[in-house]
Amino acid sequence: MSTPPSRRYLDRPPRPLLVVLSGPSGAGKDAVLGRMKETGCPVTHIVTLTTRPRRPAEREGVDYRFISAADFRRMAEAGELLESANVYGNWYGMPRGDIKRVLDAGRDAIIRVDVQGAATYRRLLPQAVFIFLTPPSVEELMERLRQRRTESVFDLELRLKTAEAEYDRIPMFDYLVFNRRDQVDRAVADIMAIITAEKSRAVPREVSL
Repeated sequence: MSTPPSRRYLDRPPRPLLVVLSGPSGAGKDAVLGRMKETGCPVTHIVTLTTRPRRPAEREGVDYRFISAADFRRMAEAGELLESANVYGNWYGMPRGDIKRVLDAGRDAIIRVDVQGAATYRRLLPQAVFIFLTPPSVEELMERLRQRRTESVFDLELRLKTAEAEYDRIPMFDYLVFNRRDQVDRAVADIMAIITAEKSRAVPREVSL
């Protein structure tokens, strides 16, 4: 006997989601993810690996997992990375096993990547939910980058030029979320609303690793 349509749609548990959060440098991705954790959002942040030196305010295993170039190369060669990219001369990558463990446990996962990485995920995992985070204007983005004072003049100019190209990639994403000044909670609420809506899809997304 075939399964009645009502049971196929109504009796299934919600599928766990993989959310890809991206956007230009300075958009506030770290602030949004930190606020999601502080407020107890039921989404697990999968931390990116990087060979970049740790900045003074960054925390190991929270902002990034900082590893040597040799260890990164070994993991890449062993197929342990879902994707990797060289950004501004440093390597970044996402451990495949960390994502799989979270999804297999039935929990939603969120990863933070640059726009170049998001393009790779769109190709590898098209069933993920892609969110582009940005300030409400390019002018505000430029001001934020200048106020950070973590880059040299050359790096700042490079990031601004890169951001211009990244905005051209917005059509690649499913959703656009504005991170307005001093309104991080609003951006978090928008992301959680997206997750809630995705959980109500008649045909759910199913990410396969």
